[in-house]
This record gives sequence, C-alpha cells and structure tokens, in this order.
Amino acid sequence: SIASADMDLNQLEAFLTAQTKKQGGITADQAAVIAKFWKNHRTNIHESLINQSCWDNVLKNMNWRVDLKSQMRHIDQINTPVAIVEMEVGKNGQ
Repeated sequence: SIASADMDLNQLEAFLTAQTKKQGGITADQAAVIAKFWKNHRTNIHESLINQSCWDNVLKNMNWRVDLKSQMRHIDQINTPVAIVEMEVGKNGQ
C-alpha cells in the first residue's frame, strides 16, 4: 500500500498510525522500522515499480502538426485540416 500510493512522510505516518491501532495490526516498533526503511529507499522502490510496469516498447519522441489545404480543385475541400503525427518507439532502457 505504501509503495503503490508513493506516500509522502505525512501520509506514511498517518497510515502506520492507523495500522498500529488496528486489531491484529503492527506494533509501534514495526511501524518505526517500516518508516525508516521507506524514508531511506523510497526513490529506489518507486523507480523499480515504474520499471516493472513498463512494457518493452516505450514512446521516445513525438512530433505533430496540423496542415490546412489552401488550394484544391473543389472549394469545399479548402481549409480541411490534416493531422500529421510522427512517433518514435524504442525499447525500454535503451
């Protein structure tokens, strides 16, 4: 729960306090150890969860534009928007 919510220190304290008050929950000493571990390893845990949730291919870059036709054989086709999208996909971590 702590990692999936990426809790800040205030949220962590409130969560652990609730867990200590819950019947069958954790002790105050266990809460202190969990809090210390989370404070020291929060960034690494968060990055690991992100890496595990990414698929093989990721979006590396995207360019787009909208063109309007200014000359056409038929008047009703003028100013018809055309979207051009270029996406660069690559392997995760490369």
